Amino acid sequence: MARVTVEDCVLKVPNRFDLVMLASQRARDIASGAPETVARDNDKNPVIALREIADDTLKLGDLQEKLVLGLQKEKPQDDLEEDTEALDALKEESAILATVESLQAAARETKESREEADAEDAAAAAAQGTAENAGEE
Repeated sequence: MARVTVEDCVLKVPNRFDLVMLASQRARDIASGAPETVARDNDKNPVIALREIADDTLKLGDLQEKLVLGLQKEKPQDDLEEDTEALDALKEESAILATVESLQAAARETKESREEADAEDAAAAAAQGTAENAGEE
């Protein structure tokens, strides 16, 4: 095909607006270093993109997906992966904190029971000492 006309491309992409969007995305891809699927023939990137669309040498669905992803302000899949990683980290941290809190509670209970036992021993010793003192008199 010596010259690309819009009529050749409209057969592949019926909507002219979609055709312009797809061709411009493909031209940007070529400018970014994507391999060309037709010979350059000293043409510029937009013409090469239109020739590729007319010759049906690329998948329009893939090009449409690239176009949509390029226009999105937020990338939901990337955010989802980051959110999943952050959630996993928070769950792990929460489990660690729960373990630390249970260990601290067990240590407090052990300390309190020791203090109670020491107080009982001291009271028993005091009572025994009082009884011995009363027996000496």
